[in-house]
Amino acid sequence: MTKRDYYEILGVSRSASEDEIKKNYRKLALQYHPDRNPNNPDAEEKFKEASEAYEVLHDTEKREIYNRYGHDGLQNSGFKGFSGFEDVFSNLGNIGGIFDELLGRGGSRGGGRSGGRAGSDLRYDVQLTFEEAVFGTEKVLEFDKLETCIHCSGKRTAPGTRPVPCNTCGGLGQVERRQGFFAVRTPCPTCRGEGVRITDPCTECRGVGVVQAPKKLSVKIPAGVDDGARLRLSGEGEEGRGGAPAGDLYVMIRVSQHEFFERDGTEIHCQIPISFPQAALGTEIDVPSLHGNQTLTIPRGTQTGETLTLRGCGVPSLRGEGRGNQVVHIVVKTPTYLTERQEELLRELATLNEEQTKTKKRWPWQKGNG
Repeated sequence: MTKRDYYEILGVSRSASEDEIKKNYRKLALQYHPDRNPNNPDAEEKFKEASEAYEVLHDTEKREIYNRYGHDGLQNSGFKGFSGFEDVFSNLGNIGGIFDELLGRGGSRGGGRSGGRAGSDLRYDVQLTFEEAVFGTEKVLEFDKLETCIHCSGKRTAPGTRPVPCNTCGGLGQVERRQGFFAVRTPCPTCRGEGVRITDPCTECRGVGVVQAPKKLSVKIPAGVDDGARLRLSGEGEEGRGGAPAGDLYVMIRVSQHEFFERDGTEIHCQIPISFPQAALGTEIDVPSLHGNQTLTIPRGTQTGETLTLRGCGVPSLRGEGRGNQVVHIVVKTPTYLTERQEELLRELATLNEEQTKTKKRWPWQKGNG
């Protein structure tokens, strides 16, 4: 039987990040977990298929082998895949950890006792306008996250019922195998190391202990954030299991570009065109800024490319150290159309300055009078 592509199984691209791979595996593990699909004979196979794909793609070395040589390369390197649930839950510690997290179990499987497990972190991308990033704003975030099932309080059993001891391991959560003089203990393949079985699952969460619930959260974006900034909201991720703390929510900031201003840290940059007479004689002009129009003095003899500064018209510092400056880049505009009178005046000016338009210019590095 030809094996399916691992990336196709998990529904991710070949360039997917580790977080994307883990996220998609979590969804499939919840969807096809046999305890949630007692009447679906295909669920067990799909669960094993997704677990095998995750085991390969989350491991950097195995993923590289698979990317280069496919399934044959993995077999040649000693990876045989999985034959049953015992392989999935005893040999794949990482997958087992995710499975425990999904079902609200602790990190320890010994003795059928479950300890606490911290909730997973979540990520939320927020798009801001240029002005919102400069002045700060408030955004309402709407997303779904796993929360403890209220109906069963995360116990996974129907109200009034309790789990029963596993008849395979006698409630220990482990089974022992002897290989010559050695005894090897592995998680029980029947109860997956819990020591108990759920015979009457909660109808609300279908025996998982967690449900996907909508969440609405208002968050204040501080003034001065920049593109790529990350805000951490402690405890706003998915809920922890067994009394462990909840995960965190990371808000990733994306800032749109402005049609006129550019930003460099706390500085704002812009280009302002002025006329030749303004540059030569000097003047005062109104310059737009994020804090309203500002009066800027243009000194006599200003050249293209020179910069002038508007103090305190930049971006507020996140450290509370005031605002940056606005840097104005001057562009002297050369007229492209002249009236006869304007041309006459410019020629007269050239004559006065002894800058005859037909005189060959002598550059500083050239010798002689030529």
